[in-house]
Amino acid sequence: MQPVEVFYGDGTVVLGVPHAGTYVPPEIWSCLNEVGQKLADTDWHVDQLYSGLLPGATIVKANFHRYVIDANRDPEGVSLYPGQNTTTLCPTTDFDGRPIYLNGSEPDPEEIEKRRLAWHAPYHAALKAELERVHAKHGIAVLYDCHSIRSVVPYLFEGTLPDFNTGTNGGATCAPEIEKAVVDLTAKAEGYTSILNGRFKGGWTTRYHGQPARGFHAIQMELAQSTHLVSEDTPFAYDEAKAARLRVHLKEILSALADLAPALVQHTKNSEGANHG
Repeated sequence: MQPVEVFYGDGTVVLGVPHAGTYVPPEIWSCLNEVGQKLADTDWHVDQLYSGLLPGATIVKANFHRYVIDANRDPEGVSLYPGQNTTTLCPTTDFDGRPIYLNGSEPDPEEIEKRRLAWHAPYHAALKAELERVHAKHGIAVLYDCHSIRSVVPYLFEGTLPDFNTGTNGGATCAPEIEKAVVDLTAKAEGYTSILNGRFKGGWTTRYHGQPARGFHAIQMELAQSTHLVSEDTPFAYDEAKAARLRVHLKEILSALADLAPALVQHTKNSEGANHG
């Protein structure tokens, strides 16, 4: 099993899919308990949900499950949300705070580092390579990080999660025009709720790869799974009708980002010219 799959496109937008993979190596699978082997915290069918929405988009997809190692966490193990319940680089509990390993089988620091090198590092190396390739061609690269989560997870947040959760780490990971375009489209999506930088402000992926001053823009979209699943529990089946409605809005969002990119390149060039003048 390759850690990462890359589907090459010639446009300005790169889709990151860090949590839709379900592969767990046998030696890790045998250490998981019944809760862990359910793989409940997968971003179920996110790759299918975004498939074919934007011609020319590059897709970088992690094939491994987040229980192997979480591709959207700081490789140094630093918490993304200090003071809040969250999962770690190498999770030992699920989103409800329940242990996922058999007693005594949790990974030690040496095992975590082994997994980081085998899975986490190749994913981000591939993502970085694609962003740099796209940037070299167009003068800009827009990373759209695709996620989903159950709409009700009391351990992680209160109440019911909005349908669209846009994260830019307080506007630090992308140009304001990109943030505004996405927020405006989610706000007017009839029948859906939305929020900017709420419980989910963007994970390590957007914070690490988003460097707008250099022309690398990143934005995270966390979707409530109630928007596209039959049920947010086993077997986590894809709801074709729900997904079809949602895909209309996701297509608008991705198209807007692609349409914005040329103007942002020119804006960056003008700013650089003014700075050198």
